[in-house]
Amino acid sequence: MEIGIDSFAAARVHQDQYSARDSMQSLHELLERMQYADEMGLDVFGIGEHYRKEFLDSAPSVILAAAAARTKRIRLASAVTVVSAADPVRIFQSFATLDLISAGRAEIVAGRGSFIEAYPLFGLDMNSYDALFAEKLDLLLKIRDNDVITWSGQFRPALHQQAIYPRPLQESLPIWLGVGGTPASFVRAGTLGLPLMVAVIGGETHRFRPLIDLYRQAGAEVGHSPERLKVGLHSLGYVADDAAKAVNDYYPGYAETFTRIGKERGWPPVSRSRFDAQNGHLGALLVGDAEQVASKIVRHSKALGGINRFTFQMDNAGLTHEQLLRAIELIGTKVIPRVRELMVPNPVI
Repeated sequence: MEIGIDSFAAARVHQDQYSARDSMQSLHELLERMQYADEMGLDVFGIGEHYRKEFLDSAPSVILAAAAARTKRIRLASAVTVVSAADPVRIFQSFATLDLISAGRAEIVAGRGSFIEAYPLFGLDMNSYDALFAEKLDLLLKIRDNDVITWSGQFRPALHQQAIYPRPLQESLPIWLGVGGTPASFVRAGTLGLPLMVAVIGGETHRFRPLIDLYRQAGAEVGHSPERLKVGLHSLGYVADDAAKAVNDYYPGYAETFTRIGKERGWPPVSRSRFDAQNGHLGALLVGDAEQVASKIVRHSKALGGINRFTFQMDNAGLTHEQLLRAIELIGTKVIPRVRELMVPNPVI
């Protein structure tokens, strides 16, 4: 199993005031964490894509390219690329260039995003939400698989025997499909034979098993091998030296962030009892010491029929740069080795 981190490049926003100098520092610290994750042996680092004041990831391929120059082995991915909001030609060119800079370490996780700010920003119609994504994903995959394209669709000018360069170093640029909880998205990923990245940020992780089974069934029905149908899990988590410290570090920022987002979406305010339930045996949160977190990753994997990748989302909780660096160190030196020990047949958890 690969283990890594996804970041939304959280900005420092004080009393709703934006500071370019603070943003500069936040990005420099993020790049330092990406370099440290590489040094600590993490497998992948993903950068999201948002268009909000509190996140600095509106140009993720730029951040990833900067990290490529400072790292040696870690995979560099989007988390997710909002395909609906961009031209698939430019998406491919950006990540093919990243692949060349990184010597073959680039990946795309394609999705629709968890926020909708990109739609008014780029003049897109929310009524075309699914059609936009389906068409642009189709074009992105065709570009990935062919140097020269002839293609037509509803939302973009047609291409006629158009050569698209540069090409990546990897023979086939990895493209995962990032999904939430919509059955049609799981079926689409399976039918296309794309690896699946499932975002589970609340509820009980095992409840996604029927959807993952649906993905695997859809892929098998059109002839995709089980080896091609990889599953990744993205969840909120944090690792500290002991469990109490992890919770005390993480909860205040988590509560503030999700209470604020909840006001936009009609969710109730975060409570400590609800947090503790989510961080319990079956809940989606993975906040604790290295042993607890490693054991829970393995339990989630077993509950979902096996996963190939797990990524932590940590910087949503207002943690300091130093806290995040320590968490990365613990993931690399304790969580990853322990997960691999527990993944052997008949582990004791």
